[in-house]
Amino acid sequence: MDAATKQHYLADSPPTVVRLEIKQHFEALKDEKLKRYAHFMSRAAFEGTRITLRQVSPESEPIYDLIISLYKASNGDWEGLAKKTGVSAEDLRFFLEYAAQFLGNNGNYKGFGDSKFIPRISPEAFKALASATPETQAAFEKASTTGGGIYETSTTALMHLGYPEKGHLTTYYPDSPTITKDEITAVGDFLEKKGLPLENTRLRKTPNGDFELLIASGVSSPPAHDRDLGEADSFELEGILKGKRLSLVFGDHLNEMAKIAHSIKQAALNAANDTQKQMLEQYAKSFSTGSIEAFKESQRLWVKDQKPAVETNLGFVETYRDPHGVRGEWEGLVSMVNLVRTKTFSELVASAEGYISRLPWSKDFEKDKFLSPDFTSLEVLTFAGSGIPAGINIPNYDDIRQNIGFKNVSLGNVLSAKAPNEPVPFIAEKDLDLFRNYRDAAFEVQVGLHELLGHGTGKLLQETAPGEFNFDVSNPPISPLTNKPISTWYKPGQTWSSVFGSIASSYEECRAECVAMALSCDFDILKIFGHGDGTTDLNNEAGDVLYVSYLQMARAGVVALEFWDPKSRKWGQAHMQARFSILRAFLNVGDDFVKLVHTKDDLSDLEIHLDRSKILTHGRPAVEKYLQKLHIYKSTADVAAGTKLYDEVTHVDDWFGTKVREVVLQKKVPRKVFVQANTKLEGDKVVLKEYEPTLEGMIQSFAEREV
Repeated sequence: MDAATKQHYLADSPPTVVRLEIKQHFEALKDEKLKRYAHFMSRAAFEGTRITLRQVSPESEPIYDLIISLYKASNGDWEGLAKKTGVSAEDLRFFLEYAAQFLGNNGNYKGFGDSKFIPRISPEAFKALASATPETQAAFEKASTTGGGIYETSTTALMHLGYPEKGHLTTYYPDSPTITKDEITAVGDFLEKKGLPLENTRLRKTPNGDFELLIASGVSSPPAHDRDLGEADSFELEGILKGKRLSLVFGDHLNEMAKIAHSIKQAALNAANDTQKQMLEQYAKSFSTGSIEAFKESQRLWVKDQKPAVETNLGFVETYRDPHGVRGEWEGLVSMVNLVRTKTFSELVASAEGYISRLPWSKDFEKDKFLSPDFTSLEVLTFAGSGIPAGINIPNYDDIRQNIGFKNVSLGNVLSAKAPNEPVPFIAEKDLDLFRNYRDAAFEVQVGLHELLGHGTGKLLQETAPGEFNFDVSNPPISPLTNKPISTWYKPGQTWSSVFGSIASSYEECRAECVAMALSCDFDILKIFGHGDGTTDLNNEAGDVLYVSYLQMARAGVVALEFWDPKSRKWGQAHMQARFSILRAFLNVGDDFVKLVHTKDDLSDLEIHLDRSKILTHGRPAVEKYLQKLHIYKSTADVAAGTKLYDEVTHVDDWFGTKVREVVLQKKVPRKVFVQANTKLEGDKVVLKEYEPTLEGMIQSFAEREV
């Protein structure tokens, strides 16, 4: 890799470190039982940290151990450690910046972008810093020699997560350099027929060509009655893998899963009601035995636990980082409800069915009955994983969403976290004050609509069992795209993820973003969020919020190019791929609705110009046309048409992929890393400890979780 390319993979200097403010919301819990519940659920979430690390790269866990061992050696006095080991102040700063970014991403690949980052401190200086004690020396040696190590940059492909056959890195298919996408698909299709979900698994190809399905569980040999497939632990494979065997291997992440299950059981002693107790029993069963059916039951109960004072969810949830899009990364959320903001969202939920009818598809492509979700604004105490989203819509299981319901949450203290004097590239000077004043408000509207009416809408037309359908197969719905009866649908056992595979996550994020962009144009909805009086006036506050919302999405589409790798021609982040496609939809409208304006050949003065007066006449119709296609293809399992559409609209041409991307990289603003509080049990009482929003505070917060 040449020096210029390598520059793009250096750790941010400095990363943007902000504190997740939670003290007032935690202390508002007057019942010590609620605080104990939050404490033990936080312990369970953070006890999965090493699982997330292993899901990122082979070297991530050793690097984590190195950072923690250096903190212990410093005893909090980093300058003293640098002086003792002969390391300069600049090199110490480079180490601290790398460590904070590493911890904020739970690994050495960006949680948002999936590209590797390496320290600015030289290997020699890093080794000198690690000479402090025998423990730190050993940790440095292991971190340098495991997997790609700290500094490996020999091939660009390995700097990105993805399929092994493409030369990318993944640990979802460990020790399997020759495993192919077709083999992963074949094993997945086989297990789909068996009815075994894959969220908590990894897949290994053995030297003789057989396969092992590694199942996360706190015991290595769970009893047959607790397993999803009973006594069966080995199968003859079919199709292209005929003659090969698949073995089920329990006990992946055994120590961590056992600790998680134990903390869950302690939390259950402090549950607020019987539904929570039953939910936690199923969590503990799932994490002990590896049963996804038990996990799904926990999620059914979770949906029914409406408006708890302490909201939690954890497990192998999101599948963004598995290149195949089916295996989940460990994450855990513990939070307190913000009652004032939640009231706003409750009004949105109450009117949701009316808003759904405004979307560009008929009731044939919508759930038979809208299952009114619990929609709350939360203040995050704990979020374990590779990054913190601004909002969540879960569970991700289609059968639960369609038959029981789901929850939407907006994470308030994530939305409001800001670094001082944060630059905003690509926004014109004339728009800058307005953008800064209304970007939080616009983003809150976008997140709310994205989660509730984006992810929360849509019906999958299915053959639910042989010969049984959830639509009238003798008189199929008419597609608005062709004006003909639909001819494709989901077959028994198929899911959205299994059919659309690696594009499913990004495609669905795009669909949800388009729903938000379309409905944010409705001024009665903006009024619910506290903007305007409900009348259509582009020149009042509601108009300002709408304008900034479209401007913010256009800007997101430009900065998304940071997450496009021109060598592999691969997108590294699902949401950003989606936002680029929406920018393309804006640009394709023409009539000067959105323009990327510059006067310099190097694009260093590139700005986004968006005609506010054309949002309702040009912007919304363009979004709805795109959204209609995305939705109908998803609803009808038309993977061929859906893939063709999405590949075309997320295609990056030479101008975007070279000139625009180059200026995006030059002006990129480091992504935030959040310093989170810890809780500690002192007798029956829980004590909250917050940390300074600094590099040192970030490291200390993680080190003090290692109890």
